[in-house]
Amino acid sequence: MKKRILGFWEIWNMSFGFLGIQFGFALQGGFMSRIFQTLGANEHDIPILWIAAPLTGLLVQPIIGYMSDRTWSPKWGRRRPYFLVGAILSSIALFFVPYSPALWVAAGFLWVLDASINISMEPFRALVADKLVESQRTYGFVMQTLIIGIGTWVASNLPWMVSQFGVSDSADVGVVPDSVKVAFAIGAFVFLISILYTVFTTSEYPPEDMEEFEREKKQKSSFVSDIVNNIGNMPKTMKKLGVIQFFSWFAFFTMWSLANPALTEHVFDTPAPIEANYNMSIPADKEAFDVANTSFQKSSNLVGSAMGVYGLSSMAFALLLVFYTSKRNINRKYVHMMSLFIGGTGFLLMNIVSPEQLKYCFILIGIAWGSILSMPYAMLSSSVDPKKMGMFMGIFNMFIVIPQVIAALGGINAISSLLGDKAINAMTVAGISLVLAGLSNLLITNKAAISYQGETVIADE
Repeated sequence: MKKRILGFWEIWNMSFGFLGIQFGFALQGGFMSRIFQTLGANEHDIPILWIAAPLTGLLVQPIIGYMSDRTWSPKWGRRRPYFLVGAILSSIALFFVPYSPALWVAAGFLWVLDASINISMEPFRALVADKLVESQRTYGFVMQTLIIGIGTWVASNLPWMVSQFGVSDSADVGVVPDSVKVAFAIGAFVFLISILYTVFTTSEYPPEDMEEFEREKKQKSSFVSDIVNNIGNMPKTMKKLGVIQFFSWFAFFTMWSLANPALTEHVFDTPAPIEANYNMSIPADKEAFDVANTSFQKSSNLVGSAMGVYGLSSMAFALLLVFYTSKRNINRKYVHMMSLFIGGTGFLLMNIVSPEQLKYCFILIGIAWGSILSMPYAMLSSSVDPKKMGMFMGIFNMFIVIPQVIAALGGINAISSLLGDKAINAMTVAGISLVLAGLSNLLITNKAAISYQGETVIADE
């Protein structure tokens, strides 16, 4: 079946659901560590509490990719059923996570939340390759990045925004402030509505050969053996992109898990108070704890707002790429390399900036983020079998998940400790990791992956 060239609004509609997905990821990435700290977590324990997130991605994305490749409904299509199921589950988890009464409950909700978001997210990547001709794929992935940028900025600012309307940032010991609870409730609503918008405004192409599709579905094959076989036979370009992804996602996992403790301590000088250091039965100590905790919660709002700027700058960067790639090709390899270098610089500058200057670091990081969300997927989509696009997109997620698991299991703490015991050292590690990711782009040599080559299919090297 010959695909037609899609217009701006058609690509916008099929990508709009990512607004909600990014609301979920931004609230999770910006405020889960704050929730953990509020519930009594030590900053050195935070990475291991985050391990649920990458582990669920490792399990869920290949499974959902495999299943969506083998799904077809005349009414609901191939990918949209998974969008909808993931959205419902994510919205429920988002609403309830800030009401967690204990640390283990919050960690469990993070597991459920990340699994649910992944159910929705993985098919969105495959949908771009399903719907768009080769010459529009960079455009399609960049459009997703534009919408992700909008979602990141708005969601990251939600606790600060609602606090401006009088919702309290203060709370009792071990209780998440109302400003965070309201922000997560808004995020749950936006997640569901944006996914529904895409589900009801986007159609999908049926399999090119329905009879062959049905025969392949009926063939007895093991999911595990299929996954293992495709991992063993993945294209060389995909393996090389995996190296880039490893360093990129190690850096961003470090930011999501440790930016709040690092920046509230180093930049704002308002670290989370430790309850054990106060005698709560003495009024003066109780008052001192409350003052320190409120200062921490307010500076956490400001850290979240500053982090939101990386969504805004990634949106601006994506917008430039949307205009450019709608008419011309780009060298994906060098665009990605330079973007990662710029993001690495943003992390390194966090050592010397003031609270007022912190947003400029995140502007630089946003350029890297905008590229990470588009360029690797555009390069990958030119290197794999279209019939297995969902599975390969799911397998590709391993290169996102493995570095996060390594980071959570002690990688961040071990490497950061080489630089000293200050929390800000984690951001330095993130910067170095992004620079290494940029240099790894030199591994990519497949011309089809680097830039669209017309209708000629160039074999993977």
